[in-house]
Order: sequence, then structure tokens, then C-alpha cells
Amino acid sequence: MKTVVIGGSGHIGSYLVPELVKAGHQVVNISRGQSQPYLDDSAWNRVEQVNLDRDQEADFEAEIAAMNADIIVDLINFKPEDTKRMVDALKGTKLSHYLFCSSIWAHGRTELLAADPNTIKKEALDDYGLNKFQSEQYLKEEYRRNDFPATIIMPGQISGPGWLIISPFGNIDPEVFEKIARGEKIYLPNFGMETLHHVHAADVAQMFFKAINHRNQALGESFHAVAEDSFTLYGYAKAMYGFFDQKADIEFLDWGKWCDYIDDEEQTEQSYYHLARSGFFSIENAKKLIDYQPQYSTRKTVEISIESYLDRGVIDIEK
Repeated sequence: MKTVVIGGSGHIGSYLVPELVKAGHQVVNISRGQSQPYLDDSAWNRVEQVNLDRDQEADFEAEIAAMNADIIVDLINFKPEDTKRMVDALKGTKLSHYLFCSSIWAHGRTELLAADPNTIKKEALDDYGLNKFQSEQYLKEEYRRNDFPATIIMPGQISGPGWLIISPFGNIDPEVFEKIARGEKIYLPNFGMETLHHVHAADVAQMFFKAINHRNQALGESFHAVAEDSFTLYGYAKAMYGFFDQKADIEFLDWGKWCDYIDDEEQTEQSYYHLARSGFFSIENAKKLIDYQPQYSTRKTVEISIESYLDRGVIDIEK
């Protein structure tokens, strides 16, 4: 089984590619050649490496199609026009399964929790989420009308070793973890009840792997790649105080005052987009159809990530 992974050197691919190799797949990793996998594994010695840049190669899709793969895992597709070109290029090849990496950002604001991955009512808040949703819609239509063998996987806040994770402030600035580690007071926005739905990169890889193994059940479906549970900002912050053996010291500010407290426009914009689409995302269809069984709770995922922060010197708790 020839499997092409586009963007396989990133966080998801670092876990997925070795699993595919060990399962007997002939794996081709497409990357720009600028990064190494996050995990060492001898399986990478059996992976064919091809350097291609989607943004620079005018015939990128044609080159992928020429590989005549059975399976394509597209982890770095961010534009609906790229999705359309890819689908057009792959028609007529021996492709049996195309797996598209979307995002929970495609949902935007949700009306009913837990959010359904297959809902057609998604209200993306930014271009990134809108582009992902438009690609989803196109792939669903191609599946319905032309039997294009698509599956859509929507990761949450991807976390784990080597990653800058979303903090209890809803952004990637690690300073809040330093404050918590020293037992300092922090202020959360609003009432601290917005939610973040983290997922360990290994569980995202598990979902892609199981969707491949359960192809017939996965075709035409969308799945959320998230943990079983999600954190409120308050619960997240409190858990981190506990992780560092500190007593929780948390107060709250309305949004405007909280933005003044952070005093960084880039950080507060990040926070806004994470918190404005606060949600909880169902994995019921993934459990039923492809036997998805997340191995990491939200709390464990975050703790592993913070241990990595400490190991890499991302945070300094001795200041």
C-alpha cells in the first residue's frame, strides 16, 4: 500500500509516519526539507523523502498525482483552491483514500454542545477556519456526487512534547505557567468558563491511522480529533497550580480590563479567537465508526507538554 503523507515531518506526522511504516505501508513523506521529525524512530529510515513546497511549486498537485498513491494524507492544506486542484489532479489515479486535515476552528461559534463534526452549520470566525470549512464542504460534495474517497479529520488544540501549547489565557505565551509555578496570582478573562479542547499529537495520529484502517466506515465522514474531555480556563489554571504544588490564586477581569492586564495586542487577539469559539467537540462517531480511543486526557496532555517546557527551558520557574 503506497501512502503519501503531505507534511509528514510535523507534529502529527512524527507519530503517524512510523506507525504506517510498521503496519507495512510504503510511505512517501512530502516536506519542504526544512525540519526533522519531533521523535526519533528507526522507521524513518524506510521512508522515501521528497522535497516539495506547495506554495512554490506550480505543478505541486500534478507531482503528487504522478506518485499514483493508494492513500494520501494531506496535513498542510489551508486553501479551498488547493483542495480543488488536488481533487482534480487525483481523479484518474488509483487513489482509494484521501484524508484531509481540517480543524475545530472550522466550527467558529457553536450552538449546541457537544459539537457535531458533520454539521453543515459552521460559523468560522477567521480566514483560517473559513478556508478549512470551505474545503470540507467541497470534499463532502465531491464524495456525494463523484464518489471521491475523502475523510475529514478536525484536530483540536494539538499539544505534546516540542509544541507551544495553548495556555489558560488562550494563547501560546508560556509566561502564565511561570507565574503559576511561583504561586503568583493570575487573572482570567470573564468568569473563566470558556473552554479549550486539547489533544495529544499521538491521538491525532491515531485517528488518521484508524481512519485508514477502517476506510469503508470513514469515507464521507468528518471526525473530531480531540481528547475525551476539555478544560475550562478556570479548571486548566487550577490544574496547573496543582501540578506545580501551589495553592490556586485566581481572580477574574472583564474582557476589556483583561486585555489591559495582558497589554499585548498579538496575545489578546490569539486569546480572542480561541475563546470566542469556545466549545466541546464530540468524538462519538469516531469511537463508533473507526474505534478511536484517545490515550491521553486533556490534563495528561497538558502536563506532558509542561514537562517538555521544563526540559527544553521554555519556562523558568526559578525567577
